[in-house]
Amino acid sequence: MTASKTQRFIKRTALATLILSTAGLHISHAQAAPLKIGYSDWPGFVAWQIAIDKGWLKEAGVDASFQWFDYSASLDAFAAGKLDAVGATNGDMLVTGAGGTKGVMVLLTDYSSGNDMVIGTPAIKSIKDLAGKSVGVERGLVDHLLLVNALKKNGVAESSVKLVNGKTNELPQVLASGSVAAVAVWQPVANQTLKAVAGSHPLYTSADAPGLIYDGITVNPASLAAKRADWIKMGKVWDRVVKYINDPKTQPDAVRIMSGRVGVAPATYQHFLNGTHLLDLTANQKAMVKGKGFDSIYGSTYFVNQFNVTTGAYKQLLNADSFIDPNVVHGK
Repeated sequence: MTASKTQRFIKRTALATLILSTAGLHISHAQAAPLKIGYSDWPGFVAWQIAIDKGWLKEAGVDASFQWFDYSASLDAFAAGKLDAVGATNGDMLVTGAGGTKGVMVLLTDYSSGNDMVIGTPAIKSIKDLAGKSVGVERGLVDHLLLVNALKKNGVAESSVKLVNGKTNELPQVLASGSVAAVAVWQPVANQTLKAVAGSHPLYTSADAPGLIYDGITVNPASLAAKRADWIKMGKVWDRVVKYINDPKTQPDAVRIMSGRVGVAPATYQHFLNGTHLLDLTANQKAMVKGKGFDSIYGSTYFVNQFNVTTGAYKQLLNADSFIDPNVVHGK
């Protein structure tokens, strides 16, 4: 080898070493970075505040940074690649995926058990009375799903009900105006609605359809692949959180922490918590088994997948199974 060739060889080798070294630094930095998780004002997500305040994440050996958002903003941040994971409903997980940002639900925090409601005026006695009437709802969102299920279960054709689209937080005023016979809303808007219209009452709630609306932690597949061990640890921390909330001895402290995060009185937050069925690891393992009913995250997700297509959220059914990883809650 000539001198000039030797020099070029040495330079190329040095450059290659530098590139590999730099790449290694980037990889090490990515692996060392904390898990970035978006959470928002829903009891199943707010419950993580207990683990944050008590230092349980560090005890479990997990470096995680929880970032507070309005719910829709958290989904936007996840879609933009700014988060490793986000607290979301299974339906919104699909919509986000259809938009180009795939996420995988690895842990179920809860299912709604009363916090979502179809509320009628005093003259409306049941869901069947809504045939031929107008109902206020924010189209395409989770309580539109609840309304569709309520109509189906009560034998009322969707076509017989006129939907009046409106922002959820504006629907109490819509019901009070007398322009609709009912509205479909979630807490805390549901309580506002009941106060706004004397004699108004729930016609159907998520407690009538347990498992229709699941909430959970949806993870970016790259983060799941790189840090599966951490996500497994997160599942164990969540199990500890649920047990702390459900234990009568520690529940008052749990409610104090959760209510403090959202700035409401503990007594009020207790009411919201009662409408949320939290799922520990054992319950997760049962719900992560494939099935067609709402007792399975798969059955629930198949239903909302069809709903999303029907309402135009996306055009074709997605491979719903690919959005769920049942192994993390089993420690695998």
